[in-house]
Amino acid sequence: MSEQAERSLPVATEDDTKAGNYFVSNYPPYSLWTPQRVTEARDALGTLPGAGNPLGLYVHIPFCRKRCHFCYFRVYTDKNSSQIRGYMDAVIAEMAMYAQQSCIGGRKPKFVYFGGGTPSYLSDKQLTYLTDELKKHLPWDEAEEVAFECEPGTLNEKKLNAIRDFGVTRLSLGIENFDDHVLELNNRAHLSPEIHRAYDYARKIGFPQINIDLIAGMLGETEDNWFSCVEKTIDLDPECVTIYQMEIPYNTTIYQQMKDAGKDIAPVADWPTKRRWVSEAFDRLEQAGYTVTSAYTAVKNPDAIKFIYRDALWTGADMIGLGVASFSHVNGTHYQNEHHIEPYASRIAGGELPIYRALAINDEEKLIRELILQMKLGRARRSYFQDKFDVDIFDRFAEPLAQHGDYFTLDDDEVRVSRDGLLQVDRLLHDFFLPEHRTERIV
Repeated sequence: MSEQAERSLPVATEDDTKAGNYFVSNYPPYSLWTPQRVTEARDALGTLPGAGNPLGLYVHIPFCRKRCHFCYFRVYTDKNSSQIRGYMDAVIAEMAMYAQQSCIGGRKPKFVYFGGGTPSYLSDKQLTYLTDELKKHLPWDEAEEVAFECEPGTLNEKKLNAIRDFGVTRLSLGIENFDDHVLELNNRAHLSPEIHRAYDYARKIGFPQINIDLIAGMLGETEDNWFSCVEKTIDLDPECVTIYQMEIPYNTTIYQQMKDAGKDIAPVADWPTKRRWVSEAFDRLEQAGYTVTSAYTAVKNPDAIKFIYRDALWTGADMIGLGVASFSHVNGTHYQNEHHIEPYASRIAGGELPIYRALAINDEEKLIRELILQMKLGRARRSYFQDKFDVDIFDRFAEPLAQHGDYFTLDDDEVRVSRDGLLQVDRLLHDFFLPEHRTERIV
């Protein structure tokens, strides 16, 4: 790059969207999980579960029609039906190995989550085969929630009937935006006509809960279009709406384009704009009868509409993650599977669980993990942490609570997070980390 070109580049500020992960999904940071600590995961799997601790199951389906420009998950767009069948058989074999582990302890899953990638990329026959075989090893007939992520363009009535038949109660549609130009700019696989067709099919079949995902600040997003998307969501009348603010992780197409151009600032809306868009979207959803129940979520009836996967994980539930790159949390130990499909399948074929990296966490780290995750709900109960960890969070976290006093308020039994705090909660949470973790990459 020429000296003149360098001088002409804008100087990035903290308000600009720059490359890196913003969303805090776990603690301690993933960068601390290492291959050298895999024995800690094996030890946890060989330990009986804690009394009363629920069990969940996550199944990763890493296949997509296209890779979105903002996607950083482990996905594949080039696998044929034979390779997909091989992957499903590996997942089933992994489940069979888990069924023999002491950590299962006779428990059945309280929740099941199919994520991706695109779970709905699989055909109805493939889905029926996969779920029938998984249930043989760990039945989910007692699960309170079975959640399933979908890309609208992969759905038809026959497939949705199959999805409902194997027990899905929460169907999550990754709409992200309703505008065809924005969808194409971001390399989404679906277009707007497929959204309405898929939604109408799902409503006809009668899923107990339909969630719509939106992303504020995608490539090409405008003020007018964003609020049009909000209105179109309200018109569909889903039980739940989830809104994320666009971030640009390092292993995305957008970041690579930024890097090639020598740019620090991503070509998307800045953080104040995204926060305002989400805030005004929440205001409009509240006017339409929704209740904001987390930093990302609004629901029609909070007494009836729950997200058990989220709430259980954020209160310390165990979860077995099946599939390539899947994350698990068992008996206080975090671990992740092999990152690529070939070593993942090879290790399973060799009769071993495909664990790549792990980290057993201590009681203080468990406390921080649950606190920061629960604060994303807008409140954390003092008595909950006193009873579970014998810690007064008002005292233990007095410094960051005071530091961000504009966003956090205390009453007798709760830390409450203001709306402004919720809109930037992932930025604030780092100050609740242990000092040695605050500069670690969160992925």
